Amino acid sequence: MIEELKNICEEGSEEEQQILELALKSIRQRRERKSAFLSGFLGLQGEFVDERTYRFEIPLTVFMHNSGGAVHGGILATLIDSVMGSLINRSLPPEEYAVTTELKINYLRPGKGEKLRAEATFLHRGQTLVVMEGSVYDDRNKRIAHGTGTFIVLKRS
Repeated sequence: MIEELKNICEEGSEEEQQILELALKSIRQRRERKSAFLSGFLGLQGEFVDERTYRFEIPLTVFMHNSGGAVHGGILATLIDSVMGSLINRSLPPEEYAVTTELKINYLRPGKGEKLRAEATFLHRGQTLVVMEGSVYDDRNKRIAHGTGTFIVLKRS
């Protein structure tokens, strides 16, 4: 494996080297923040816009592209699910957490450009079930995907 990594570093394409760089970033972020590897690959770092809205702004990387050069639909679904999950989980007390029970995505246009913005808000907040919505925008502020999700609130054991 080390020889193959050396070969990619020395002779690999720019895209291959970017993927290796993202993998290293993902490992570092996992070690430092205990986050999922996917969070590191996507560069997920969020912020509250207000008490009901959470946002990610991320660079669009080669990891996110489908074979047509646009953002892969699975990446858009992951961004929407992640931003909604981050909002609900950051709003819960430490003894509770939430997980996705249902996710619906509408793909509106191809994702292209230099960066993406994902935002989530609450639609309904019950004791056990929370319904949320999220959208992903390109760097021209065009909505490229929209989704809704239902999350169940659970107690930590």
